[in-house]
Amino acid sequence: MNITNVKAIARKEYYHLIRDFRSLYLAFFIPLLLILMFGYALSLDVDNVKTVVVDHDKTYLSRDLIDRLDASTYFDVIANLPDSASAAEYLDKAIANLAVIIPPGWTSDIKADSESAIQILIDGTDTNFAGISRGYISAFIEDYNSELMAEFINRKGMKKIKTPVDARIRVWFNEDMESRNFIVPGIIALIIMIVGVILTSLVIAREYENGTMETIRSLPISAGEFFTGKAMPYFFIGIVDTLMAVLMGQVLFGVIMKGSFWLLVLATVIYLWAALSLGLLLSVTVKSQLIANQMAILLSYLPSLMLSDFVFPIDNMPAILRMISYAVPARYFIDILNGLYLRDLGLAYLFFDYFVLAIMGLVLTRLTFRKLRTEGL
Repeated sequence: MNITNVKAIARKEYYHLIRDFRSLYLAFFIPLLLILMFGYALSLDVDNVKTVVVDHDKTYLSRDLIDRLDASTYFDVIANLPDSASAAEYLDKAIANLAVIIPPGWTSDIKADSESAIQILIDGTDTNFAGISRGYISAFIEDYNSELMAEFINRKGMKKIKTPVDARIRVWFNEDMESRNFIVPGIIALIIMIVGVILTSLVIAREYENGTMETIRSLPISAGEFFTGKAMPYFFIGIVDTLMAVLMGQVLFGVIMKGSFWLLVLATVIYLWAALSLGLLLSVTVKSQLIANQMAILLSYLPSLMLSDFVFPIDNMPAILRMISYAVPARYFIDILNGLYLRDLGLAYLFFDYFVLAIMGLVLTRLTFRKLRTEGL
């Protein structure tokens, strides 16, 4: 491989980049916007569930229940309504997500040591939010029942009953259970796909559309030199964007990597290699910037977002989608990111993901080289 030829191709691509505002926009502004939007706007955490209460009982015990509910960090009592119809209206208009309706005679039933029901209505429009809210309110009622049971036992002069199972729960890896701790690292995979595939899918197609590919064919350069020169500027852009994402994640969101920084660099280099190879393969195959850009989005960005275990759990997907996800490079890269950011794993545990990414990069590079040779390089 002639280094002079590689430098010449890379210099040509560099000059195009700095003269093309759209390319710089995609290379730097879009990744920055993704970090801010996903970091601040996208959150899978559920807290401060908007709650309305209908208290038909109006006793000290019902007021105590409402006060405890409002004092919880998981619920925010926004209104005390006069009837059930008003609570239904709040849910219909999405003003509240949960309604608690205390029937008349609720306290007297408790004092009589009989079963006393409370109606709880949950907005199930967002199934994830509704499921978590249901878990919160069930745990709240269970804790409240335990206190009432202790008071009942004290009134009867009985010995306090110890529960047979004492669950001592401790959360590992993401102790604060904040979604941004795995969302922010996952953004790196999307950024690399934007730089590595979407941008490079245009570079060779642009040569065909501008009519300069015939001139390139006449030059004394090989397919490997052309590939390396075209990919080099975008490789450095991808590295810069990755470092920027790591830094912003730590400074803005407090997401600190527990594992080795150099293992992250190694994974980024391999993943970026696979992404660049895919982008250049698309570019040389379709020879149209518009079609190449659309195919890049369909084959890289969307699978990286939806089939990589980033936002949507792969285990919950149909079998056919789970099979397809094995061909998505972002699946393995995000597994590495989770291992480095959250679990502090070493290369021995993540070797399989590194190996698969390297195989993907090698196969895509070989396919690109073969296609370039058929085009006369």
